[in-house]
Amino acid sequence: MSKKVSITLDDEVLDFVDRLASNRSSFINNLLWQEKRRIFLQELEDAYKDQANDPEFQAEIAVWDIVVGDGLNA
Repeated sequence: MSKKVSITLDDEVLDFVDRLASNRSSFINNLLWQEKRRIFLQELEDAYKDQANDPEFQAEIAVWDIVVGDGLNA
């Protein structure tokens, strides 16, 4: 779903957009999707680092690692 919005751009920014794209909306939307993805991936990376540095979480994972193969050969 899309919504039509009105934004104000500096003249230089608008000239830049017009030089690079024939469709302003598509160009700006694509840039924002890329930025959203970049931020998501950074947040995900930070969360993995937090997990790796959390001794309580690592202890819990170690317990599950021990039991993961239990009963597979039964």
